[in-house]
Amino acid sequence: MVIDPNVLLLFIPAALALNLTPGADMLFCLGQGLRSGRRAGIAASLGIATGAFLHTLMAALGLAVILQTYPIAFEAIRWAGVAYLIWLAIQAFRKPVVPLSPTAAPQGSATQAWRAGVVVCLLNPKVAVFTLAFLPQFVDPARGSTLLQFLILGVILTLGGTAINMVIAVFASRLGRALTTSRRAARILQTISALVFFGLAARLAFERR
Repeated sequence: MVIDPNVLLLFIPAALALNLTPGADMLFCLGQGLRSGRRAGIAASLGIATGAFLHTLMAALGLAVILQTYPIAFEAIRWAGVAYLIWLAIQAFRKPVVPLSPTAAPQGSATQAWRAGVVVCLLNPKVAVFTLAFLPQFVDPARGSTLLQFLILGVILTLGGTAINMVIAVFASRLGRALTTSRRAARILQTISALVFFGLAARLAFERR
């Protein structure tokens, strides 16, 4: 076996604890679930998972080292992420006030939510730096391909996070359906989702390495 089973017994609980910690990905899926319903929330979770896997692949190939070595690259990606989240918040504010039930969700909203999830994750350099710092602790070069070990651990970490994000998204969509009996309630939910996106932008903007 490429990875020592004893290492997995240590890694899986640690990964689960990290995934249960509220972060930008969880809040993003919450906002999408509130804004566009269950289907979009689940799609956003899958988008975050896609971005997280790409981060893992880049880290495994050593590209994430660039973010640590060259602060300007880190800052450029971070501020691009801030700008994108602000754009999402503005779009949420500008969206016409309509009930947030699944039948009211625009055609293709799941694809858009997936794409947005990928972008949000890729534009958060903290994910790449964290991946590079956390996963190597469980990689043993003596057991074979470090690339393969890195990818296996990354997939385990991503699957756990995706499952949790989906639960959050489904909960948010149900909350949205329960509160969409009036246009006023719909506006409140749209405002909440916009504030979530603004909050994510602020968090990413003011976080320190």
